[in-house]
Amino acid sequence: MGCGVTKQNQKQIKKDRMPGIVVRAQFSELQSVFFPCQHSASFSVPAATAMRAALLIQRWYRQYVARLEMRRRCTWNIFQSMEYAGEQNQIKLYKFFSYLMDHFTPASSERNLIAHIFRENEVCRDAEWERYFNYKNIEVPEFYSGPHLNFPLTATNATELVEAFRTKQQLHSRYVLQLLVETWKLLRILPNINHVSTCHSKEITICGDLHGHLEDLLLVFYKNGLPSMETPYVFNGDFVDRGKNSMEILLILFAFLLVYPNDVHLNRGNHEDHIVNLRYGFTKEVLGKYRVHGKKILKLLQKIYSWLPLASVIDQKVLILHGGISDTTDLDIIAKVDRHRYVSTLRPPKQRKSSAKNKQSDQDSWDEDNMTRRRVRSMTYSSPGVSRPEVQRHSLQTLSSQVEEELRERRRRAGFSLSHGDLHNSLSSDSDSDPGENLETDAEDWKQVVDMLWSDPMPIDGCVPNEVRGGGCYWGPDITREVLEKHNLQLLIRSHECKQEGYEFCHNRKVLTIFSASNYYEVGSNRGAYIRLGPDLVPHLIQYQASRSTRDLTLRQSVGRTERSALRALREQLFAHKSDLISAFQEFDPEQTGLISLNHWATAMESVLQLGLPWRMLRSQLVNHTQDGKLNYQSWFKELAIMEPNTQLAHTNLLETLYKHHSNLETIFRIIDTDNSGLISFEEFRQTWRLLSSHLQIDISDEAISDLAQSIDFNKDGSIDINEFMEAFRLVDRTQQERSNSTLSGVHPHLLQSEHPTKTLLVSASPHFV
Repeated sequence: MGCGVTKQNQKQIKKDRMPGIVVRAQFSELQSVFFPCQHSASFSVPAATAMRAALLIQRWYRQYVARLEMRRRCTWNIFQSMEYAGEQNQIKLYKFFSYLMDHFTPASSERNLIAHIFRENEVCRDAEWERYFNYKNIEVPEFYSGPHLNFPLTATNATELVEAFRTKQQLHSRYVLQLLVETWKLLRILPNINHVSTCHSKEITICGDLHGHLEDLLLVFYKNGLPSMETPYVFNGDFVDRGKNSMEILLILFAFLLVYPNDVHLNRGNHEDHIVNLRYGFTKEVLGKYRVHGKKILKLLQKIYSWLPLASVIDQKVLILHGGISDTTDLDIIAKVDRHRYVSTLRPPKQRKSSAKNKQSDQDSWDEDNMTRRRVRSMTYSSPGVSRPEVQRHSLQTLSSQVEEELRERRRRAGFSLSHGDLHNSLSSDSDSDPGENLETDAEDWKQVVDMLWSDPMPIDGCVPNEVRGGGCYWGPDITREVLEKHNLQLLIRSHECKQEGYEFCHNRKVLTIFSASNYYEVGSNRGAYIRLGPDLVPHLIQYQASRSTRDLTLRQSVGRTERSALRALREQLFAHKSDLISAFQEFDPEQTGLISLNHWATAMESVLQLGLPWRMLRSQLVNHTQDGKLNYQSWFKELAIMEPNTQLAHTNLLETLYKHHSNLETIFRIIDTDNSGLISFEEFRQTWRLLSSHLQIDISDEAISDLAQSIDFNKDGSIDINEFMEAFRLVDRTQQERSNSTLSGVHPHLLQSEHPTKTLLVSASPHFV
């Protein structure tokens, strides 16, 4: 045997998670690792040498773990920055729509495009709503093999529903509507703040964001038990969006709520909002799973969202809410808020003083829900025969400058002369009212709700607007202390933020964030967790990882996998901002050499993307080749491994706008698709782009838009499928596409054909159109 380390010892030395107690290892074990060719009988290692070796190993391991932790935190920053940037864009788009609503006449076609998403909760008799959501005429076919529900629900029904969803079965739309109607009836009698009591024989389980991750909910039930009188639960909002099983999660939670109304408590989150659902996937999920009755399901869910309680209090000492608090949070006010008026918390509701006018408006809304789909004219022309006051005659071409001027003025006022509370008031009260309508806004109630659903804690004292998300506020330890003392509370439990370990304490352990969706950004990116709270009100935290594959990964493998996913998403963002980045690079290259320093590269990256990322630390992952410390920025884009666009399909600027504002465009598509068919006409397609171009203050010609529409309409029926259009222009990683092509290379071309021409083009993996 040579004087080398054996395979078994190599395995021990290289194992990623070497225990930190090596210092206390026996000297004989150290001899076998460092001196395997010597026999203990003839060779003795002095104690000092062995201890020195152990300390070297420990130091190496600590440095190794520190480097991995640094990479993990950097990866986390990438995911979180892009998530918050998306939320900020969502709110900016919605504010732009609000501006359109406030500055265009009610009869204008511009308002007609988006008016339905701003409709407040109609005040109709229960009988009218039950007729609209009538499920009794929906027949369940004999061949249906999914779960059957009997009302009133029993614990057996709820348990069978969990098992059915575990085995990928789908609940029939008749049962879905019936379950939702019963849930709506129950929620209407619940208070804004649920009061829950513990006892010596049972603990209360608190779950955070689930975001459509059904496997996490099933794992919690497996580890902790199904909801029952002995096992009460509080689910703290954000049940839907992002994940693929949001509908199943809602149905499970609503079923157990109906069976155990005193032991299952649901708080509203910021994603229980139909406007947010348009962007983050839940609307698409419902329409995909329930094509016939999806519209009614979504309409009923809007009402259910608005009736969800806003908070829960355990033993009068622990406050549970989704987002957080602010310097104006008052639980007494929250308890009296008319919560069902807030169908969407992104816009304050406006209350009419005239009850007769209110009733007429509600009837108009009711009639509109039962009307067939209405096609509207081009947004740049007013409807024939409609007379509007001259002061209201705005066009979308001039609107963009007005929007920017107003937003700039609001930012100026917010930054120099407004407190956090005044900011909410200014955003809700400085727009003009429509002629002939006497409106008033209860800004204080709206502010209370928005802060509860959207706010985040910060480590320093104070309370400032949350400009990162675009809604709510950042509040500090002093605000936590004031609110808890005011209401005689000892702990605030909230969710709303993904945490790597599934939970996090802050503010001197007075605020606890709980997040229950593991693998939120990517498989292995984070753990999920839930809380068990007994009569002592000391939180016991249970962590888990829903994916079995991640539990078998070493720390290095887990970090590497998540890091690759984050960098892939970041490269897509870089490619989508290619023109802006090149312009920023050229400012540091006045002689047009095509080369810039790496410091200038990092500065330009942040100035364009504004993600707050450590670009200098990311250089090694994003920049592969340099010339004497200089970066050739034209060649660098080719190294990003992102599929190039097909400039033959449409104007290059149009395609780049599509890539950059992919989510905004899909949101507008789904807003304009009022009948939720998934199809829009050419005219609606042009109107969508006009709205987007006005919002972004960019000039896109009608010719370019028409060329794009015609290139997508493969079957020439004058309609465009929203889902396939968005999928067709999704940026993909070239390396992944090449692996996919190699997998499909041995498949006969006829097997790749699809009934729809777009799908055929997608699976054929054209190098320019994916």
